[in-house]
Amino acid sequence: METTRHFTATVYIVEDGAVALHRHERLGIRVPPGGHVDRDELPHEAGLREVREETGLVAELLDDTEQVDAPDGEVLPQPRHQMLYDIDVYENGRAGHQHIDHVYYATVDSRDVDPDGDDEAAPAMWEWYDADDLRDSDLDGDTVQFAFEAIDAAAAAE
Repeated sequence: METTRHFTATVYIVEDGAVALHRHERLGIRVPPGGHVDRDELPHEAGLREVREETGLVAELLDDTEQVDAPDGEVLPQPRHQMLYDIDVYENGRAGHQHIDHVYYATVDSRDVDPDGDDEAAPAMWEWYDADDLRDSDLDGDTVQFAFEAIDAAAAAE
């Protein structure tokens, strides 16, 4: 059996020391904005689009990628992490569908979530988690780790 892999992008958005996470209906967990990279997009562009569609907010990437003098090339923002997630797993334990996720950190200037896309989670499904909330949560370990890193990166960029 073949494993299908899709490129995705996730953006942990930070405002005043907190990250926004919403309850994903199908997965039953809290996640940041993100989704599939479209055929005509670069991963960071997909992440910023997903933030806009899912929250209505305009995000600014926290990007410390070093520039390279490449006359025929363009330096792309490096994701903070690249993760491989199993989405669908066959009975034999082999993944039938995986996401290759590009994880970015960004800042926004408001906590007023007002989705700008179709079929997005309602504003009431979003919560802002500061460091204390993250420590007291039962969120997935990677979500907590990346949220803390995003908060720290935003603080360092101020």
